[in-house]
Amino acid sequence: MELQTVNNITAEQIASVSTELPFILANTSYVALDDIRSNHIIPVFVKDNEPVISHHDFVGCTQEVISHVFKNEVICQPSLRVSHPIKGRIPEAKDKPARELFEHEKTIYYERMAFVIEVPSIRDTINGNELSLTIGGVKAYNTDNLYSRKGTDEHFKVFIGFQNKVCCNMCVWSDGFVADMRVKSTGQLMKNIFELVTNYRMESHLSRMTKLVDYELTEHQFATLIGRSKLYQYLPSKEKRNIPELKFGDNQIGIVAKDYYKDESFCREEDGSINPWNVYNLFTGANKQSYIDTFLDRGLNAFQFATHLESALQSKSSSWFLS
Repeated sequence: MELQTVNNITAEQIASVSTELPFILANTSYVALDDIRSNHIIPVFVKDNEPVISHHDFVGCTQEVISHVFKNEVICQPSLRVSHPIKGRIPEAKDKPARELFEHEKTIYYERMAFVIEVPSIRDTINGNELSLTIGGVKAYNTDNLYSRKGTDEHFKVFIGFQNKVCCNMCVWSDGFVADMRVKSTGQLMKNIFELVTNYRMESHLSRMTKLVDYELTEHQFATLIGRSKLYQYLPSKEKRNIPELKFGDNQIGIVAKDYYKDESFCREEDGSINPWNVYNLFTGANKQSYIDTFLDRGLNAFQFATHLESALQSKSSSWFLS
């Protein structure tokens, strides 16, 4: 497989690529990187009042690594989504009713933040869907021990994978994802991001995704898959041990079932059949309704689940989800 590297992308195209569709929806809102840098306060460690690594620092470290590794490529500006606002006010306004507060008297930061940075000049096509290389991460301050002091581990999630340009679905796999990156400084953070990006096997990831197109589920198998997926949530722990893990709940499974009929890009064929690539994208589409702190983990699980289906169809072996 030969990747396409396209460098003649205009500034207007870059802007549209970055903001076309949100990559996550549930309980999140868009925020500009400059707004985070200029207007958001930074949490501190309680015991010494030293600042944590801010959302802006996290994104900045990632940008610097990407600019170094992909220095000859087109790199988009980051797209950020935030949730769980922590609101406050300056001391001079402590006795004011909330409705009377001026904007300069309010303070805010967001407990959780997710971002992606696209490299649109590195792209490929699978089943008619254009994919572009994307790097991103998640930061949730609730995972850190802010009652400690500077030097305590700070936790981050970072991934490198591909974004499906049809729908902005994120394609994440295990070799390009660190679910719990623990660092004590921005220097360590940059080093770990660099190692993840440079060790990522792009061609292998694309090859694995391409194989998802080669097989198909019948309408009956897909119906069985949906039913079993709903049952999975209620299985006793002992029985789950021998079944591939599925991290999607009833709400997401319902979205997958609905989009099987309605999603124009990934819905069933006329005879009701559907290939694992489209099933995968139905799951990654439903994943947009996940909260920030579970978004990447479920994204990875969607890929693992789709490859399980593909392997079962290829080898004609039994799968609990299809039997």
